[in-house]
Amino acid sequence: MKIVLIQTTCASRAEAKNIAKILIDSKLAACVQLSEVESFYTWNDEFCSDNETLVSIKTRKENFEKVKSKIKEYHSYDVPEIIEIDITNSSKKYLKFIGENTNE
Repeated sequence: MKIVLIQTTCASRAEAKNIAKILIDSKLAACVQLSEVESFYTWNDEFCSDNETLVSIKTRKENFEKVKSKIKEYHSYDVPEIIEIDITNSSKKYLKFIGENTNE
């Protein structure tokens, strides 16, 4: 089993918590962590700076498309960040934790 870290950002902590709960309840994620970040970017040719909540999602690689679909369904942004990062090294116990707490 391969595991991935899927990352997105949300406009509010409440939105991030809602997405986290949906992913955990549906067993699409074994663990979701939330962190407050300040993001800088260009949107519509304007410099932007926003406080956001970074959402770090740990799951099986084969769940990426389902997680991406849920994020898009419940996200407020027109173009949400959805990044998949392959985890190349992990302990056997952590792999077991992911496997026991997610569906394929």
